[in-house]
Amino acid sequence: MRTIVTILVMLAFAEAGQAATRNNDDSCDISVVPAATLLLPFFDVTVERGPFGNDNTLFTITNVSSVDQIAHVTVWTDWAYPLLAFNVLLTGYDVQAINLYDVLVHGTIGPRDPAPLHGVTRGSTPRASGSNPNIVDDCADAPGILPPMMMEDIRRALTTGLYLAPGTCTVRDRVGGTHSNARGYLTIDVVSGCTNEFPTSVTYYDRDLLFDNVLIGDYQQINSDPAMGNLAQGNPMVHIRAIPEGGPAGSFSVTNLPYTFYDRYTTLAAHRRFDRRQPLPSTFAARWIESGVSARTNYKIWREGLSIGEQNCRVPFSNSAMEIAEIIRFDEHENSFGRLTHCGGVVIACRFGTLPASSTTSTSLINIYPPNWSSPDVAGWMYLNLDNFIRPISAPPRYTSPPPGTSYRASQNWVVVSMYAQGRYAVDFDAAMLGNGCSPRELAPSPGIGPAQ
Repeated sequence: MRTIVTILVMLAFAEAGQAATRNNDDSCDISVVPAATLLLPFFDVTVERGPFGNDNTLFTITNVSSVDQIAHVTVWTDWAYPLLAFNVLLTGYDVQAINLYDVLVHGTIGPRDPAPLHGVTRGSTPRASGSNPNIVDDCADAPGILPPMMMEDIRRALTTGLYLAPGTCTVRDRVGGTHSNARGYLTIDVVSGCTNEFPTSVTYYDRDLLFDNVLIGDYQQINSDPAMGNLAQGNPMVHIRAIPEGGPAGSFSVTNLPYTFYDRYTTLAAHRRFDRRQPLPSTFAARWIESGVSARTNYKIWREGLSIGEQNCRVPFSNSAMEIAEIIRFDEHENSFGRLTHCGGVVIACRFGTLPASSTTSTSLINIYPPNWSSPDVAGWMYLNLDNFIRPISAPPRYTSPPPGTSYRASQNWVVVSMYAQGRYAVDFDAAMLGNGCSPRELAPSPGIGPAQ
């Protein structure tokens, strides 16, 4: 009898332990699992030529749940300024592929007919409107084609940085960098209805944003330039979960996250951590290869900007050239190469280069990445501490130095390693995270490089 009682007590404790750990999403670890927000760190689209003339970016959104979901896509400049928002209705188990060339050049975000944005995927079960109790708008009246004049303004902003749409910026304001292609990044959120709001708006969190971890996504970037070769890379997007998940739009639920992905837009006291999205890390280990034309490496990097709260045309410049805490290059013989200089007899770390909120850069750029001129090796790995130094842990971001006793958190970042060779081979993969968004901020210069403790 005593043995039976003992077994029952042990089972009860085991069940209690399972219940206590069942919420295994209560973590800052980022992985490729169904999420509430997807991040495409960098896109690159040639808009002045045909869709197969040079660069293009395609992405796919999948709803892995059995009920309808609405994916809200925001197009940001490379200086973290939101330009365009559109919605994709996904029925249960639905998938939608989007060609960014079609969006930016033709304004096409759905079928070229009066039908809703996207029909039912073959093989899935149609769901009646309202099957998801958190959706208040089924997007039946949402357009599939965007106005040509509006898209002309969008393309100009993504290539020249000038946003001259009526009622927006002036010629003295810049919202992005200057480049021949349209460049920037995307965020994709689950929302309650077809909305035109941006994640920079307070009302976006009050009435639009949802918290169901149901989306997966990937991207493909294509370069069909005959001079460079026919290259294509693909990778999962960054999957950012809501913790805890569930609930209608506008509902507040306490999260154990120290801060969130949309932290710098939820600056009001009543909205702190309202989005519940996992934060991203600041330190990475990324492979590199540089062997002339035979093999090269680019880093596609997304960085959390400095501008906070509601955005206007004067603030994106602060996101155009953000400082980097520390970069150290290692070759394949464990030799390290950083930026050190002698100043008054003391060896100090040099200032590294700067990067905007979204970019692609070659690892051979010595104004950003330390060169390894004294090494014969053509490959190795890079330690990247992309912290921009001015992020507080428990207060909104600020432009000034932290007051005494204030502990600033690290800024959020993401790194994709993009390798290509001989004009025909290419691959994208995520750099290894050395910590997560909950990790303490790394000192620079680092007293010891390694995984976060």
